[in-house]
Amino acid sequence: MTELIKIAFLGIAGVLLALQFKGVKPEYATYIGMAVGILIFYFCMRQVEFLTTQFSRLREYLNGAEAYLSILLKVIGITYICEFSSGICKDAGYQAVAAQIEVLGKLTVMFSGLPILFAVIEQIRSFM
Repeated sequence: MTELIKIAFLGIAGVLLALQFKGVKPEYATYIGMAVGILIFYFCMRQVEFLTTQFSRLREYLNGAEAYLSILLKVIGITYICEFSSGICKDAGYQAVAAQIEVLGKLTVMFSGLPILFAVIEQIRSFM
């Protein structure tokens, strides 16, 4: 919880600092926003490390279904990376590029989930 508060204050301080530079040197505001975003990304990666250790504990309970957890982790990573890069593009004023990154992320998530869909279909067919 304290880590979340630190990250929130880091984000607010970074935004306030970037706002100070936005009128004078807009490129500095973009650089500050990117630097704060990268710092927050670093803190998030530390949380992902904790999450992966918890997933490894969960794998012990799943017999033969570990592939579904790896797909879930992949989808979470894809979503976060696309959201992060899209946000940076939006802050820099490139909404069209941000929209294309979001579309790419959605398509990648959809294709990553196809093995689960096929497994469900096979399960349904086995009951018939």
